[in-house]
Amino acid sequence: MTDRADQPPVPGPEHRSGFDGAVRRTPIRWRILAIAVLNSALALILLGLIWNGAQVLGDSWSDLRRVRQSERFLSSLGADAERLQSLIHRYFAQTDPAVLERIVDLREQLVSRLRVQARLDQLIAEPAKNLTAITERLLAGFDELRDTRAAISLAYETKIVDTARDMANLYGSISGASSDPNVQIWAALGASREAYNAMILAANAFYLSGSSGSAQEAKTGAAAIRQAAPDLIALARDPAQRRALDELAGKAETFEEGINVLGGWFTAQSRLLREAVDGNANDMSNAIDGMRAGIQDLERSAQTRFDRTLEDVAVKLAVLAIAFVALVALMGIAVGQSISVPLGQLRADMTAIMSGEFDRRIAGLGAMDEVGEMARAVDVFRENAIAKRKTDEDLRSAKEKAEATLAEMREMQTTLIEAEKLAALGSLVAGVAHEVNNPVGISLTVASTLVNRSEAFAADIQSGQIRRSRLDEFIQGTRVAASQLVANLQRAAELIQSFKQVAVDRSHAERRTFDLGPATMQIMASLRPILRSSRIKLMVDIPDGIVMDSFPGPFGQVLTNLLLNAVHHAFPDGQEGTISIVARISGPAQVRLVFRDDGRGMSEDVQRHAFDPFFTTRRGSGGTGLGLHIVYNLVTQQLGGRIVLSSAPGSGTSFLLAVPLRAPGEVEKPGPPAAAREAETLHVGS
Repeated sequence: MTDRADQPPVPGPEHRSGFDGAVRRTPIRWRILAIAVLNSALALILLGLIWNGAQVLGDSWSDLRRVRQSERFLSSLGADAERLQSLIHRYFAQTDPAVLERIVDLREQLVSRLRVQARLDQLIAEPAKNLTAITERLLAGFDELRDTRAAISLAYETKIVDTARDMANLYGSISGASSDPNVQIWAALGASREAYNAMILAANAFYLSGSSGSAQEAKTGAAAIRQAAPDLIALARDPAQRRALDELAGKAETFEEGINVLGGWFTAQSRLLREAVDGNANDMSNAIDGMRAGIQDLERSAQTRFDRTLEDVAVKLAVLAIAFVALVALMGIAVGQSISVPLGQLRADMTAIMSGEFDRRIAGLGAMDEVGEMARAVDVFRENAIAKRKTDEDLRSAKEKAEATLAEMREMQTTLIEAEKLAALGSLVAGVAHEVNNPVGISLTVASTLVNRSEAFAADIQSGQIRRSRLDEFIQGTRVAASQLVANLQRAAELIQSFKQVAVDRSHAERRTFDLGPATMQIMASLRPILRSSRIKLMVDIPDGIVMDSFPGPFGQVLTNLLLNAVHHAFPDGQEGTISIVARISGPAQVRLVFRDDGRGMSEDVQRHAFDPFFTTRRGSGGTGLGLHIVYNLVTQQLGGRIVLSSAPGSGTSFLLAVPLRAPGEVEKPGPPAAAREAETLHVGS
């Protein structure tokens, strides 16, 4: 039969032109790759825009940060200026070396910070020149104030303190010059002393506070002493008293002059405080406020520029992202429809063919993508089915091996009919059909080809034009065809025989009483040759005395299948390991047997399908997928127990069998293995 898959595609109405046609002419992997490339391009473009926007935003943020840093510096500078002004007033209100030290430190720090910041920050470089000049004037005024304060201290010591001390000595001399208590001078001298005391108190108050009232009071006391001196001289009887009183009047005049001098220096100090300190401090504050206002304008401008830049970047990114997402979505929809629509048509065609509509036209035969290849493969399958139907009669009269193939097919059909009585065999039928279809289909094709070659060879013989090379070619082709027929028919026979084991009637097994330990050892002894050819160690831990009234044959088949399954799947490539079989009495009427290996284990997906018929992880390597399915059926049906599988990749596999000591007489057939396993709650233990 001619293979339609090798013929060029036949264009049909479904092979459209335009965009859809261009998409269908592109392989599916390239369509998916195109979407991936488009997504990658979108990501790169977005990254580029984000990078560019980040740089622009970074520049704007740097400007804004510099402006805010300048503003913080000006705020700190203003606070330092106010603190310096306060310390200067405090120092001149109450002279304190510690306050002076803080003033010196603060002035040096203020000037240094201002000069350094002016060099580093271009935003305040020009205004800082004026501020530096004002600061220097303030500091110069402070130095002048210190000189004025020194002059005040000197005048106070020389004009006030020394004069007051001399006047006190004179009062002592006057009092000591006469000891007669009845002399008239004592009353007037007492009044002069009171004026002296009031003068001293007022002078001290004036020195400490600079109050003009205290200065006037001190001068009034000095004037009273000076004016009372002539009367005291007239009352004095001793020449020494008269000389002392005359000198006292001169000292009072000197004291009054000292008060005037102090008043002048205090006036100068007040002027310097007002002009050199407070005035320059106000100028500094105004200058700083002006600079701060300019900085705030720059900050608002930088903030506006930053917000505008951020908004522009966000809008660009949003527009581009929406455009690319729309493009990717449209492209994804187009690619998805280019796959889903033809797949839906192909599924409908396959369903129709499976229902027997062999004359149905397969859609998409002219497509150049993978779905088109699938459609052409389905069409080949349809034609093979038609050819099979047409050649049934020819196969009945074919060679002996072809007749054997038909007999095996009839036997398989009989077996499938009988298997319909078992629960959940719908998937098993599909598996058998899938497995048997390949060797049978190949055998049919080989047989048909062999018939055609035989007819052609017979025609060559009748024409008398046969040559030795032609004879050798026919013999060689016949030998190859026969080998293929034998191999594929043997494969089909093995599959059918395995299927027979699944459907075996449990009534054929003999029931008897046996000891579980010795029976298990006998079964394992029969499997020792298999273990000797591997690197697997077997450990059996079953105490004697576990007597069962059950079916030793099915029980032996369960252990055999479990061991062969472990040897073939748990320890690949000659891997060494250990298989253990442990059994214990569980309750009054049940035995728990654990079959465990320390092999490579199973994934979750494999565990879900482990008991399904014809499920195997060694498809194409001799595995039929019926071993664990037979185990499940024997344990749950004939032995009347339950089986639980527990495994993990790299951690080995355990099978827990909970079997009654006395097998039931009649056991209802359980539901599908998957449903039974989901409802199972037994714990797999050692």
